[in-house]
Amino acid sequence: MFHKAPSHIHQALGLAAQALCVSNPNPRVGCVLVSPGGEVIGQGSTQRAGGPHAEVMALRDANDRGLDTTGATAYVTLEPCSHHGRTGPCCDALVQAGIARVVASLTDPNPLVGGRGFDRLRAAGVDVVVGPGAEESRELNIGFFSRMVRGTPWVRLKVASSLDGTTALNNGASQWITSRAARADGHAWRARACAVLTGIGTVLDDNPRLDVRDAPSPRQPHVVVVDSRLQLPANAHVLMEGRDCYVYTAFDDKARKAELQARGATVIRLPNASGKVDLSAMLLDLGKRGINELHVEAGHKLNGSLVREGLVDELLLYLAPRLLGAGRGMADFGPLTALADGLALDFKSVAHLGADLRIVARMQGRDTF
Repeated sequence: MFHKAPSHIHQALGLAAQALCVSNPNPRVGCVLVSPGGEVIGQGSTQRAGGPHAEVMALRDANDRGLDTTGATAYVTLEPCSHHGRTGPCCDALVQAGIARVVASLTDPNPLVGGRGFDRLRAAGVDVVVGPGAEESRELNIGFFSRMVRGTPWVRLKVASSLDGTTALNNGASQWITSRAARADGHAWRARACAVLTGIGTVLDDNPRLDVRDAPSPRQPHVVVVDSRLQLPANAHVLMEGRDCYVYTAFDDKARKAELQARGATVIRLPNASGKVDLSAMLLDLGKRGINELHVEAGHKLNGSLVREGLVDELLLYLAPRLLGAGRGMADFGPLTALADGLALDFKSVAHLGADLRIVARMQGRDTF
């Protein structure tokens, strides 16, 4: 995955990947410290929000091993931060540790940083190189970049279907179209997301938990429910302790809102002109709430609305080697009248999972921010 980058940045990218399910809503960053003689003397990755960043973890590692960081090079997959948030500026920590050179993959898109970290390092006499591993680092942090640049999460729509695109029979039967291996992989993608989105129809029909069970994860993603008429039952499984549940509605019912909020939900009213939830406004609101990657597991109607409004960035498709014929499709957004009106995709990857295929496909032009 990281073959294009030099070896020490390769190591740092591997460390950043370890933060995949840990650092949200902060970016996934890795750091490797290398002595003037070429020895790796410290390494680390970003911890949970409010915890140490990758650079501080690497400096601590070197200190714990009794190794001198004076004159060392720091290989880091994102620009060291320059602002005071829940932690201090990493650029200052590197300067204080005597780091002589910083090789970074990317400039931080956060407007609070945005090159200021590099400026402060250079002002302190640190040599700065930017670029190695840029593509890989950006892919690891596609949701963070989306939120910082566009103000909205990266929206990944997950669908499990037969080879002919049927996600459920007309009677609603859908368990299980794909294999256990595919389902476990789907949980791994849930784990990396900040939040999982579904619609009220799915909740009422299946009462899913939408948590991570079949993959290792130190945290549970938050849940988002699109519920125009505020029908979410107070005993729904999505109202799980230890994670936030955001309910977006078009309905104004103070009693129902109070009941759900007593169960820990956050109810947000965002109606559009049609009396349904304004999905574009919902994404902007989720961006303000720190949601980087939004993992969608919904029915064909909500999927269709998201696709039709141009809000989906990426498709995560699991295709089973069977034909099911007429039934419920992936996304109800047609019919189109011309082939040219179809949505153009770029295949990012194709893989076998058990008997099934996993396809990751991206809407053309969606990752140009």
